[in-house]
Amino acid sequence: MKRSLSKKHFLEVIHALAPSKKLTIPTFKGRWADLFIFILLTFLGFGFFVYAKQFTAPLQTKVVIDLSLTHLPKYAFFSLSRVCLAYIVSFVFSLVWGYWSAKDHRAEKILIPLLDVFQSIPILGFMPGLVLALVAFFPVTNEGLELAAILMIFTSQAWNMAFGVYHSIRTIPQEQVQCATFYRFTGFQRFRWLELPCSAISLIWNSIMSVAGGWFFLMLSEAFRLGNKDFRLPGLGSYMSVAADQGNISAMCYAIATMILLIILLDQLVWRPLIVWSQKFRFESISSTSPAESWFLNVLKSSFLISKVHTFFRSFKMQLKIPEFKEALALWISRVGLFFLLLLLGTACFHLAYQLKGVTFDQWVLLFQRLGLTFGRVMLCLIISTLIAVPLGLMIGLSKTLSSKLEPILQVAASFPGSLLFPALLWFFSLIKISLGFGSVILMLAGTGWYVLFNVIAGVNAIPSDLKEVAKSFHYSRLQRFRWLHVPGIFPYLMTGIVTASGGAWNVSIVAEYISYKGQVRMTPGIGSSINLAAQEGDIPLLIASVLVMVFVVALWNYQVWLRLYHYSEKRFSLNY
Repeated sequence: MKRSLSKKHFLEVIHALAPSKKLTIPTFKGRWADLFIFILLTFLGFGFFVYAKQFTAPLQTKVVIDLSLTHLPKYAFFSLSRVCLAYIVSFVFSLVWGYWSAKDHRAEKILIPLLDVFQSIPILGFMPGLVLALVAFFPVTNEGLELAAILMIFTSQAWNMAFGVYHSIRTIPQEQVQCATFYRFTGFQRFRWLELPCSAISLIWNSIMSVAGGWFFLMLSEAFRLGNKDFRLPGLGSYMSVAADQGNISAMCYAIATMILLIILLDQLVWRPLIVWSQKFRFESISSTSPAESWFLNVLKSSFLISKVHTFFRSFKMQLKIPEFKEALALWISRVGLFFLLLLLGTACFHLAYQLKGVTFDQWVLLFQRLGLTFGRVMLCLIISTLIAVPLGLMIGLSKTLSSKLEPILQVAASFPGSLLFPALLWFFSLIKISLGFGSVILMLAGTGWYVLFNVIAGVNAIPSDLKEVAKSFHYSRLQRFRWLHVPGIFPYLMTGIVTASGGAWNVSIVAEYISYKGQVRMTPGIGSSINLAAQEGDIPLLIASVLVMVFVVALWNYQVWLRLYHYSEKRFSLNY
């Protein structure tokens, strides 16, 4: 029996058999968009070429940082290049680690506690060994120091992104999973069409916070010192470090203004377009009545050049046959990878145990006592961050006007190196007679509260418009919406924010409990000040012991508290209709 050809299929056949396509002529608006994109790409290409020369330049025993304004643009682009390269590594790592943890339940029991531990280890905990190893491996050129700086920035970016991917995959609505199973999606198709889109909103908002964290620790990454050795790289972080050491207020202001300009440019050219684009991945059948907009995204859409590149890659992708992942092969790779990871950890523990022979029993007892002080400050910091971030995040996320106006300001505030404000805050603490023990909690808030706030905003953006319309139809009061809509909607994201804020608080403790300005040092007892002091004195065994004490308590707390709360949020607050 012959099958009738519908009008739609007929038009598709005619279009496919057409010998040629109609020539698309770029409009006047499209030509200006192409010109703008061409100038932007030319500037970025030239800048990365200059940075590549710096990357492979001969290694110098001591780098002199010029505080004049003429060198500031070059330093700023060097730092921007390191932050971008570190973000690329963090993005790949977060996809692999988050996907692996979410899909393999046996590996999850090891990978998630490890992720908690890794994000809680301060940069100074492993930076000395990493820097010395890479410099020894590249003794002639800057490649070792550059890789060390990029990896240090990576350690301040990757963890919350990996947590976001993991939790997004674990909380995918069951109806979506069943639909993928019904249509027999392969592993690659399931990742591409279901799991990656479901992770988009959380991944983008955590990326904003990750890049902000990279800016926050830029001074430590580019101006690292170990004992009498100076490992310094030209960049915005080292520029600010030298300006702070010399007390050069004008240079510090120039550096701050440059950083603010870079953050605003990143917001307008990268993050704002991605936020607007990610709205199509929300679970809803009713579109938003007032969708967000981005002027740069409109420029990209109107560009004739971008449309041609998109068409080329789309046709190339259709011709390319991507090998699908087989379940048995994926499971085998997962098990082998887990085995080598455990082997690597075992080898590292053996070498660490050898280094700890010089640590006395009294030093161990003192470290645990100081750890208790820092633990109390971290918990207090998390409580204050949650109480502030939840109402503020709901207010910003529910208002398109506030969101578009405050997002760049929040990114600037989150990225601002709090250590530059520490001298002024110390003066304020002495004025109102607050000890550094309590004042360090306020200093920790400068680097941790943003994790909770950005995840709450991401959670609000992920609430389906269907549920908002239902609450509106049933005339829910503000209290009812907060209790039955907003809290369940943001709770999984809130847990991600609290867990990453906890790791950030432990990390920030090294600069909040030990502050150096103009040769003067202010410190308060705590594990953070112990780590910083051991790094300054070059006492490697005591430094390792301090980090291990922190890791032990952090791992125990994460396994007993955070992991259980994660699983509770998956079962209780996932969008399973």
